[in-house]
Amino acid sequence: MTTPTAAPTTARIDQLVDDVREAVGRGLPPDTTAYLVGERLAAHLGSFDLLTPEQREGDPDRYRQHILHAEHDGSFSIVALVWLPGQETCIHDHVSWCVTGVHEGTESERRYRLVPDGTTARLVATEDVVNAQGDVCGFAPPGDIHRVRNACSSTAISIHVYGADVSRLGSSVRRVYDLPADEL
Repeated sequence: MTTPTAAPTTARIDQLVDDVREAVGRGLPPDTTAYLVGERLAAHLGSFDLLTPEQREGDPDRYRQHILHAEHDGSFSIVALVWLPGQETCIHDHVSWCVTGVHEGTESERRYRLVPDGTTARLVATEDVVNAQGDVCGFAPPGDIHRVRNACSSTAISIHVYGADVSRLGSSVRRVYDLPADEL
């Protein structure tokens, strides 16, 4: 992932920020908050006026993160991830709840479960999910181990809302897993 970039705002992003702020401000448990944020995010996906041309730019070497908003109190951040064909994450989990919506293209996700294996551990693939434009999914730790990739032949863009300030953290990733993985 490239270094996070600060982003100018659009009227549509401003509305999304207000929508997310209302949901997060309720102070509900992480899984309920993620559900409410997902409902609000879905209404903005696919809108031509959500991102600026610069926020749609990818990186030929790895997926690119554009920070669209970080709430002043650190309660949430909104990020656009731009994926060129074949780009993917490592297997990882997150520091907080997360909601992801596909704005453009298609993203493939493989989910894993961590299983004790004697004195070590291994990963077991539990599910493959393909998310198309408009699809939203959310999760809250623990149990959020996955890998995401752009398996299509065109650019994919997803909007991520995290319950943390990624402008300070640099990323939402808590841990990267370099363990044996039993695949589907």
